[in-house]
Parts: sequence; structure tokens; C-alpha cells
Amino acid sequence: MKMRVLPLLLLLAAPLCADEGMWLFSAPPRAQVKAKYGFELTDAWLEHLMKSSVRFNSGGSGSFVSADGLVITNHHVASDDLQKLSDEKNNYLRDGFHARTLAEERKAVDLELNVLQSIEDVTARVNAGVPAGTAAGEAAAARRKVIAEIEKESLAKTGLRSDVVTLYQGGAYHLYRFKKYTDVRLVWAPEQQAAFFGGDPDNFEFPRFNLDATVYRAYEDGKPARIEHYLKWSAAGTKEGDLTFVSGHPGSTNRQFTLDELRFLRDVQYPYAVPRLKRLEVLLLSWGARSEENARRAKDDLFGLQNSRKVYDGRQAGLFSPAIMGPKAAAEEAFRRQVAGRPEGRDVEAAYGRIAEAVATQRRAYVRYRMLEGGHAFASDSFGLARNLLRAGDELPKPNGERLKEFGDTRRESFELQLFSEKPIHEDLEIVMLTEALTIFAELSGFNDPLVQKVLAGQSPANRAAALINGTKVRDVAFRKRLHAGGAAAVEAANDPLIELARLVDAEARELRKQWEAADEAKQQAHAVIEKARFALEGPDRAPDATFTLRLSYGPVRGYEEGGRRIPAYTTIAGLYARNAEHRNREPFDLPARWLERKAALDPATPFNFVHTPDIIGGNSGSPVVNTAGEFVGIIFDGNIQSLVGDFAYEDVQSRAVSVDCRAIIAALRQVYGADALAAELLAGRRTP
Repeated sequence: MKMRVLPLLLLLAAPLCADEGMWLFSAPPRAQVKAKYGFELTDAWLEHLMKSSVRFNSGGSGSFVSADGLVITNHHVASDDLQKLSDEKNNYLRDGFHARTLAEERKAVDLELNVLQSIEDVTARVNAGVPAGTAAGEAAAARRKVIAEIEKESLAKTGLRSDVVTLYQGGAYHLYRFKKYTDVRLVWAPEQQAAFFGGDPDNFEFPRFNLDATVYRAYEDGKPARIEHYLKWSAAGTKEGDLTFVSGHPGSTNRQFTLDELRFLRDVQYPYAVPRLKRLEVLLLSWGARSEENARRAKDDLFGLQNSRKVYDGRQAGLFSPAIMGPKAAAEEAFRRQVAGRPEGRDVEAAYGRIAEAVATQRRAYVRYRMLEGGHAFASDSFGLARNLLRAGDELPKPNGERLKEFGDTRRESFELQLFSEKPIHEDLEIVMLTEALTIFAELSGFNDPLVQKVLAGQSPANRAAALINGTKVRDVAFRKRLHAGGAAAVEAANDPLIELARLVDAEARELRKQWEAADEAKQQAHAVIEKARFALEGPDRAPDATFTLRLSYGPVRGYEEGGRRIPAYTTIAGLYARNAEHRNREPFDLPARWLERKAALDPATPFNFVHTPDIIGGNSGSPVVNTAGEFVGIIFDGNIQSLVGDFAYEDVQSRAVSVDCRAIIAALRQVYGADALAAELLAGRRTP
């Protein structure tokens, strides 16, 4: 894939480009939106959108769209749930799903939805919990302790999931409180080929023709949840030039990274990640081609690998480009010169030095850290369960503030939801994945590495993987519940081979994590100094990097030019059938049978997908797109190829968010899927009994 980033060259020199920013709901861009578009972001408008927005624990966004608990997200966000609900007889990922009654709605296996209720700035308390001059390792433990205290107090006081979020790379800490829904049921999903028409070749491209949407329903006490804040569905949709807002959960960006941190990504992290992703992609393509059932079992993992590979390719290409690194270097140099003569100048310069030292530490540890603590050496669902059982036994007896953060009291329900999940885990696929993981571990660490030799135990990676997967009992939910209830003693007495493998590597993995978190703490403290100086110079009107917490972005519906060719803002249903015919209905441009059979029932002029300029990144998938009236007009499902450098910078010359049009969803429900009752509920905002 060839990245097209030259338009960024001039734009990145500016401190803030166009409508840049993934804004906090507690600090929205009121002045910018008012000045440029004449629209006022009122407290009531923002609260309604905030409480209508949903975060998926599987890594995406969504929104409430009816008073009776309907939640809409992307099909590719829902694909993990579709896979878990499928079996050899029912392939919901491939064939789609439609519940015509409440009784037919299928409960997701281990899905948790989070809805943000409030935000509180706790920066002062977090920083007060870390005494000045404390060594990085001790400071990291102290910060973890005070954060755990804040979260536990909030949970006890409100009953809401409470997470302290690090912002501005350590410049601020905010407490986010979420209402949780864990009884979430599948209502409708199209076939994957309708949702991902064009497959990998069209991924991150435009024009697009994807019905990338799925509908769930949240339940409470066994009944559809009664929702006060939900988005009214727009019947009219948008037109070019209309201002749109996106409310979602962008995963992470690195726009506030220093040059040393960006070079770490370019020279260490991405050169490790990209080849690994491509290798695993080839592995699953080959294994999946052996049988239809293999293909079904591997499909969702394969999609994730292919998507990640393309994302990392784009990011890596961006960091290789002078169009990215040149302006970044110039901006950092200019800032350091600007503060040099100020009272805080010496502290800022020292902060950059501390970041460089911490990055150097992480450079040396990165591959081993990802292999052991990151679990890449043992990549399989079974190993993840084994490690969680082992660590839960060790961590839960400790005081809350001294545990690894994932075992804190406020996360316990979410942890146990995953630990006791009934999701199907297939031994044959687990053996294939673990074999490859062990092979990569031996290659990167060296076959004669003492830990590699202990892990392999005198066997080849393939034989060792088979012995471990066939010998473990961790895929039995009852076994997991029994060990978890019995604590460390029960875990040890089980003498399970995969748990014992996790125990074998745990000491070194924990030590690597300790070193990594100490380096992160040093960077956070340094960034706090830098950000304080930056605020003093530039003011507070700057959005922090993304953190998989709720953010607001905005921008108009607008096409763009590419290679001297005008790219219209919208595609239509007619364009879908034209692209299908162009490729003679061949994969990946083939259409499900019902789409071919019901072509005449559809209005060919119906808008299908559209592009607009809001600032988005991975994690925004499934985010609602709303107009100034706060109505649902579409759903984010992608960015174009030019948007992939958004991890480091934003521009609106060519970079675009890509959304499914609300009108296409209704047309498909009615004319293709015969889901008139669901379409009526979406349009009316409530269910007809």
C-alpha cells in the first residue's frame, strides 16, 4: 500500500489544523464551533449526546437509538459476538441474523456496554499521592495506589464503573463514571459480505458501499432497558456541506509524543508489529483455506489481523515520510526555543531528557516485554485464561491499591465477565496459533535462550503447543470458576500444564512490566512539565490524545480530490450494483443472494456511504454521526487511506471519515431484510408492542 501524505507537508506546520481535535465532553470546542459554524454547543445538547453514546468492551463505539434499549454499532465491532454465537450449523457472521420478536433476540456471550455519566478532574489528588523526588518505580506504585483508592471510593459512592483516565500523556487525570449494561442481546446483523463489501482491497478506500451496521438491545432485570437519552433517527439524512458531529471512543493517538517517542514507534515498535501481523495473516489464510469450518473459525481473527496490518502499514509509512517527521521536528524545536528563555525553560529541557532516557529503556526491553508480559509468545485464548487464573489467585488477596490495575475492585465484575465467558474456543485453532507464537518466541529470543528451552521443554513448538492445549482444562468454565473461587491454593493444586507455563514465565513478565511502568511513569511526569508550559503559552483550548474515552469531533460533509479526480461526498445504492457488476459478482465484490434478488425493490438513488471531515481514529468505529439537531444521520465505520496518519497529525484536505448513511440502513432493513418492525422502531424511537 502506498501512502499519500504530501498534502500534510504545509498543514502540519500549523499548531491547530482546521477542525482538529477529539475533544473532551468536559471541555468542548464551544468557541471554535460557534466562530466557524455559528452553532452553539449547549450543556443540554452535550449531555444528551454523551448519555446516548455507548462504549463496547470489545473495542468500539455505538449509540442508543430507541427508548426501548436499541443500540447500533458497526458489524465489524459486533463480529466477535456474531462469531461467539455461531456454530457449525448457524454462521451468523456469514449469513446475518434477524430477531423478529424479543424472544428471538440472542444474548451476547460476554459483552459489556459502558455509558458515560460524569467526568471529574482528579489531577491534584493523583499528583499529591506521588511524593516529589520519588524514584520512578516507587512513583508508579504510588500513583497506581492513589488511583485505585479514587476508583474504589467512587464505585462505593455511586455504584458506577469508575476509571481514572490519564490525559495529555500525564498532564491531567480525570475520573470517568460509567453505567454498565451486561445483558445485551443481538437483534439484527447483515451478512458480512454486505457489511464488508469490497473486502481488504477496498478497506480504507473511497468510494465505499458497506452496510457496516448491527443492532443490539440492552436489557435490565430481564426486560428491554428504559432509555432516557437516545438519538432520534433522521429521516432526511444529510447533504454536502452539512455540519456533522461524531461522539465516540477513539482508541489512542500519539500527537503529543516527543520526537524520541515517535522514533521509538518508527524504529522499534512498528518493525516488530508489522511483520508479525503479516505472518499471522498468512497463517490464518492458509489454515482457513483447508475447510469451510476452518474458515468460519478463523474469519473474525483474520479480519482483525488484515485491518490491523493495513493500519500499521499506513502509520509506519507516515513515520517514514518527511511530511510527518519534518514538521514534527520543527514544531518541537520551536517550542523548546520558545520556552528556553522562560522561568520553566530549564525544567522543560530536563523533561525532554527524561523522556529520552525512558524511551531508551523501553527500546531495550520492548520485544521481550511484548513476548512475555504482552503474551505474544503464547498468543491463544487458552493462555490468556490460564494467566488470569494464576494472577487472580496471587493478586486478589493483596490490598486493592497494591494489585495490578486489572484486578482492582472497580474492574472485578468486568474481569469475571470475561473470565467466565462461555465463548467457544477451538482446540485446533488454538494449537495453530500457539505453535506460531512459540516459533516466533524462539526466533526472536534465540533458540538457546534459557527461558525458551524451559518453555519448549525439549519439544518442537508444534508438539509443545499440542501438548499444552490438549492437556489444559482452562477451557472448561466450571473448572475456571472452581479455581477462581479457591484462590492461589486451588490454582496451584490443579497442576494444569498451561497454568504452570504461565507460572514459569510470570516472574520475568512481572519484572518487565515493572520496568516498563517505571519508564511510563518517568515519561508521564516529564509530559506533565511540558504540558504545563505549553498551556501557559498556548492556552487550554487543545484536545488531549485519544484514550478510548468519549470524545467529540466535528466537521462538514465534504468530498475531496485525489490524483486530479473529484471524489464525491456520497455513494449510492446504484453504485453498489455497478461495482458488483464491474467485478462480475466475484469475491470480494460479490453480493449476498437476497441483495441480488431484491435489487428492483431498492431506490438506486438512495445515499449509501458518505465522507466528512471529523477527526477520528481506531475505536471510533460504530460512533454515531449526528446533525446540529442531535439526530442520528449515520454511523462511522472507517477512514480513507489518507486518514491513517491521524495517529500523529490531522488534515482535512484529503483525510476523511467514512460513514454509513442512515437512509441506506432503513432502505436495507425494509426492502432487503424484511425488518419493517425494526425500521419502524428506529424511526419512531420506541418499540411497537
